Amino acid sequence: MKTEQHYFEESKDMGNYMEDMSQLKEYSFSIYENFEVAQDDAFIEKLKNANVHILAITEDWCGDAMLNNPIIRKIAEAANVEIRTVLRDADTDLIDRYLTNGGRAIPIYIILNEAGEVLGHWGPRAPQLQQFVMESRAQLPDKEDPNFEEAQKAMYGNIKTQYTESPQMWSYVYEDFKKTVEAVL
Repeated sequence: MKTEQHYFEESKDMGNYMEDMSQLKEYSFSIYENFEVAQDDAFIEKLKNANVHILAITEDWCGDAMLNNPIIRKIAEAANVEIRTVLRDADTDLIDRYLTNGGRAIPIYIILNEAGEVLGHWGPRAPQLQQFVMESRAQLPDKEDPNFEEAQKAMYGNIKTQYTESPQMWSYVYEDFKKTVEAVL
C-alpha cells in the first residue's frame, strides 16, 4: 500500500495543478489573486518552522476545492511550505483513508512531517461553510418538484458567487485550517 508520502512524491505541485485546471479555473484564480495572508500572523511563522509539507486531494470540478485550494496555496507560499496535489478519482485508495461522513468529499489537505508521517488533515469545508451549504440546500424544493433542477442550479450559482466574492468565506477557510494545523504542530 502506498503511503501518503509516496503520493506526495508522485504528485503535481499546486501551482502547476491550478494552471492546468480545465474547470472553475478563473474563479479559483480570482480568489488566489485577491486573498491575502496577514503578514503578522504568528501561525505563518510557526508553520514555516514546522518543517512540514501538504498533500491536497482535489478535483478541478469541485466548488469547495475552487475556494480552498487558492487559500491553502497562499498559506503554503507565505510559510514556504511545499504543497502538492493528487486527483481524488485517479486512485481512490488515498481518499478512502479520509472519508467525510462515509463519503469521498474533497478537498482534503494532509499535513506531513519531514519523515512523511501524517500529522493531521483538514477539509473539506470550514464549519461555517458547511452551515451555509446546508442552509442553502434546505431551501430547495423536493426532488420530485418540477422546479428542483432549476432551483438547485441557482443554489450552486449562489454558492459559487459567495465563495468567489466574499472575503468572509475566505476568512472562514483560513481560520479553520489554521486552528486544525496549529493543533497538530
